[in-house]
Amino acid sequence: MSAAGETPIRWLSTRDACERLGVTLRTLYRFIDEGQLTAYKMGRVIRLQAADVEDFIERMRIAPGTLEHLYPEPRGHDRSTEAAGEPAEDRDEVLGRGAR
Repeated sequence: MSAAGETPIRWLSTRDACERLGVTLRTLYRFIDEGQLTAYKMGRVIRLQAADVEDFIERMRIAPGTLEHLYPEPRGHDRSTEAAGEPAEDRDEVLGRGAR
């Protein structure tokens, strides 16, 4: 029994946790083994607290502006001249790409 005023723990099976996270059982076990997600072994079964799964989801949130390294610049795009405020037409002339 829980003490007065305490919210009872809501336990999830590994299957329920996988469904909530949208991952395979193997990935869930990796998260647990790496210490990213807390789990409990009760006899022969592994259980996770629903609150821990929700906290894990929040910790995995990607902050805006942190994925730029994952997508390449378009070919021929030179950020240094763009940052200097040089118009694209001038840049194309310098690079020999003007209208012919």
